[in-house]
Amino acid sequence: MGIRNEQREARYWEILSVALDLFITKGYSGTKVADIATAVGMSTGLLFHYFRSKESLYEELIKLGISSSTNTFPKENDDPLRYLEETAKQIFTSLEEQPFAAKMFVLMGQAYYSGVSSYADELKLMEVDMYTSTVALMKKGQERGVIREGDPYALSIAYWSSIQGICEQMAVLPDAPCPKGKWIADMFHKS
Repeated sequence: MGIRNEQREARYWEILSVALDLFITKGYSGTKVADIATAVGMSTGLLFHYFRSKESLYEELIKLGISSSTNTFPKENDDPLRYLEETAKQIFTSLEEQPFAAKMFVLMGQAYYSGVSSYADELKLMEVDMYTSTVALMKKGQERGVIREGDPYALSIAYWSSIQGICEQMAVLPDAPCPKGKWIADMFHKS
């Protein structure tokens, strides 16, 4: 990759990062293209060379969130407790290494309810798929006697809501100590 392409790529990610900060603090409606351009230190016209509109920039962030979220769905052969611990661990490690990741959880939560993006329906389907696949895992763990009793769907909601809440807090308090994945898995371990 040439220097010019590297510079363009770096600028692209800088725009995404700045836009993410503005979208989660000011909201989609409260964020103007001029705000993003000013924060990045470029003209609005130049920003449009990277993204054709505020909506396309917002949707690029949503696409990034969707693509990274689908990597966390459990597989049929996953060990239930190991999956719960390892998934939480991977997510929390990414929060510590990249503050961008924590902020993406905030954005995805906002996008889910806002209806601003044409991806809103895809986000809802993704969440249903995530819960459904985790419900099957919870049931398997209950059958094996390693997951606590309770409605598997409620357990799935508790798991993912814990992850979401921690991610949102880490976005607000990036210097706070991050919980351990094992702590989350332990909440579901049958005593």
